[in-house]
Amino acid sequence: MKHDRLPEAVRVALADWQASGRHVVFTNGVFDLLHRGHIEYLEDAARLGDRLVVGVNDDDSVRRLKGPERPLVPEQERLELLEALACVDQVVLFGEDTPERLIHDVAPHVLVKGGDWTLERIVGRDFVEARGGRVLSIPLREGLSTTRLVERIRAGRSALDP
Repeated sequence: MKHDRLPEAVRVALADWQASGRHVVFTNGVFDLLHRGHIEYLEDAARLGDRLVVGVNDDDSVRRLKGPERPLVPEQERLELLEALACVDQVVLFGEDTPERLIHDVAPHVLVKGGDWTLERIVGRDFVEARGGRVLSIPLREGLSTTRLVERIRAGRSALDP
């Protein structure tokens, strides 16, 4: 697997944050066709701690999870877009179908997923809670999703169409 280890810059940042008592928040996803719903979700997640680490599915895992037509935006561009957001402190690419190993490597104080995930389904929950951390599900903004954007594009509808 090409993403087995945390990049050196991320390991150094995590060690520094831990040494200075910063609370790390972790979330993950595909983040294909970055939209306002993603931004609001990431801003909400960042407010739950001092530093936000975002795990991003690599292209191969996106194809396995979403199908052969995805991702629409290649992994390097998705990483660069997320890194450009002020609320995101570190971005890590992972190739597994779940972020379980990455969550163990990051060892966040807070693990967050979108409201379409029940707490019982959140991968890494047991690990984070066993370490005294919190696991939360943040409500998603109604009508804001990559799938909905793709459907609208395929139907030839603009954002202004009902």
